[in-house]
Amino acid sequence: MARPCKKRRICQLPRCTAFRPQGTSERPTVRLTLEEFECLRLMDYEGLTQAACAAQLGVARTTAQALYQSARVRLAAALVEGRPLVIEGGSYELCPCTNAASCAPAFCPKRQKGVFPMKIGIPYDESTQQIFQHFGKTAAFKIYTIADGAVQSSEVVTTGGQLHEGAAQLLAAHGVDTVICGGVGGGMQMALTQAGIRFYSGVQGAADAAAEALLAGNLAYDPAARGCQHHHEHGCGHAHA
Repeated sequence: MARPCKKRRICQLPRCTAFRPQGTSERPTVRLTLEEFECLRLMDYEGLTQAACAAQLGVARTTAQALYQSARVRLAAALVEGRPLVIEGGSYELCPCTNAASCAPAFCPKRQKGVFPMKIGIPYDESTQQIFQHFGKTAAFKIYTIADGAVQSSEVVTTGGQLHEGAAQLLAAHGVDTVICGGVGGGMQMALTQAGIRFYSGVQGAADAAAEALLAGNLAYDPAARGCQHHHEHGCGHAHA
């Protein structure tokens, strides 16, 4: 007996489901499934990687890749050949999430529309209230809940240290969609991206001030910052290359 096809999770239905060239067209209609549309939305519009797209759809990366390639071929045929395009059907289910931690938060339309609050996570030095500069070794994260453009509450979540890439899963489990940090290595960047978490790196100073600066739109950050952002004498505790 054949295995039933696993339904792909999509976050929203398209605003428009039919496109037609100006005038009349007797050419065959191109049909794009809902999950193919979702792949285009996530990767080409939202900028997700294939791995992050697959996680959002709830499928293997190879499945997401195949859906994406199929969608682009069909879209190209409609544009190049001047054929009508209809988005319909497929094997999908609308995202059933009822809380912020159950999907890739940074790209969840429900969060963007204010159904769920935004959450900012910052590696945190409790003794100085500063941003801890070694992301993967932080003993705690300070997590801020944002609503109506302002901090509504905050909490400090301890990690036990030595998390490295596991920090992304910890933050995602707490519904964090945005991270402000010092240096962040390539492996951690990938882990955050796959968890659907945006990050602003190369930031130093007080954690509270950084969160407020992000909300005000004037956070100073360096997207190229990698690794620990402070010097040996500041107690990094590890060797620099």
